[in-house]
Amino acid sequence: MIHSLSGRLLILTTIFVMLAEVLIFVPSIARFREEYMLTRLERAQIASLALLADDMLDPELEEELLRNAEVFNVVLRRDEARELVLASPMPRSVSQTYDLRDASATVLIRDALLRLFSPGNEVVRVIGAPVREAGLLIEVTMETAPLRAAMLDYGIRILMLSAVISVITAVLLFFAMRALLLKPIKRVAGHMQRYAAAPEDARRIIVPSAGVTELREAEEALKTLQTDLTQALKQKERLAQLGSAVSKISHDLRNILTSAQLFTDRIEMSEDPTVKRMAPKLVGSITRAVHLCESTLAFGKAEEPGPTLTLVRLAELVEEVIDGERFADPDNDISFAADVPAGLSVRADPEQLYRVLTNLIRNARQAIAATGKPGEIHLSAQEASAEWQITVTDTGPGLPPKAREHLFTAFQGGARKGGSGLGLVIASELVRGHGGTLTLKSSGPEGTVFDIYLPKGDGTI
Repeated sequence: MIHSLSGRLLILTTIFVMLAEVLIFVPSIARFREEYMLTRLERAQIASLALLADDMLDPELEEELLRNAEVFNVVLRRDEARELVLASPMPRSVSQTYDLRDASATVLIRDALLRLFSPGNEVVRVIGAPVREAGLLIEVTMETAPLRAAMLDYGIRILMLSAVISVITAVLLFFAMRALLLKPIKRVAGHMQRYAAAPEDARRIIVPSAGVTELREAEEALKTLQTDLTQALKQKERLAQLGSAVSKISHDLRNILTSAQLFTDRIEMSEDPTVKRMAPKLVGSITRAVHLCESTLAFGKAEEPGPTLTLVRLAELVEEVIDGERFADPDNDISFAADVPAGLSVRADPEQLYRVLTNLIRNARQAIAATGKPGEIHLSAQEASAEWQITVTDTGPGLPPKAREHLFTAFQGGARKGGSGLGLVIASELVRGHGGTLTLKSSGPEGTVFDIYLPKGDGTI
């Protein structure tokens, strides 16, 4: 606890409140001593009134009056000519005299501290002004042991009360600071940790929301820092892998233009009415090629935009991808199947998700075609509470060991002869940009299974 900010705050608050109570304790104990001696003076004054009624008091009555007043003798000077005295034997001589009529605060505090730390039982003289101006002065002699015992009892009670007050104050201040300051600080720290885990994910950049001005300024500065760092990481990655980036773009551009060329050939050679149905697909393929060409310069300058997330009807997108791959290789006996709920929508960039699915299905088609045997490619999707799962399954020969070892490494994870190994690299990078993951679930002679996981959240939790 001592190493946490909240624990240190609690301990320091308790210590500081105790110090404040100690500063209050000193004048309090001095005031208590003064009140104690003034009370003895008042009792002595009341006891002396009996002498006014009868000049001759019974010795036993006089002793009882002095015992009740807790003094040895009383001198009451009512005027310059007359003094009333009650007296009893004193066990020892007077050691000190205290005049309370005009004593300063400094003197009272000094005498109180000296008495508190003097364990001996002394006899002292105390002089004060009679109450209600019933004379010129009154003085008594008394022992100091009862006074010191009362001071110690009072001091202990004051210290215990001070300790309770300090603990209660510290606890209240602790919870107040925890709610107003420590929780926002922990939230900022949590944002920093989540961002550090994946600084390339722009969704993890903090969104300032603190109500405290200083914390809000810190969050604004952190947001600027994270934004600049994310852009710097992208720029560094692009500059370091510029050659790989150009190859990736060329790879996707070649695939898209290949599909467009096949559609063009079909249109030119056929009078079939289905041409009208394929015409939009031709336009879509050419449009994607144009967009990809336009992004080449931005990619090289580290200005490639992140995914534009929107709700995409997955069934329609999957159908478009499968239609493109089915017409791309009509000579091989490869069947395509999709098991996607009609109403399922995922939060993704439609163009980037199209590229991901195209790369996975094209790789599967080419792997099956290389065997010269019939095969099947199946794409399914399901929705969980926190994510969407898209599964691509094929009945191909499986990935070779080298391809599995360098699955997402450019130019090293190619599964077929002459392949560049860029398809999975591109797909994995695009999925990471969505905050998701692309994993190889299984691969063997019975086929290969890839899983795509896309999160439903916005990356803040």
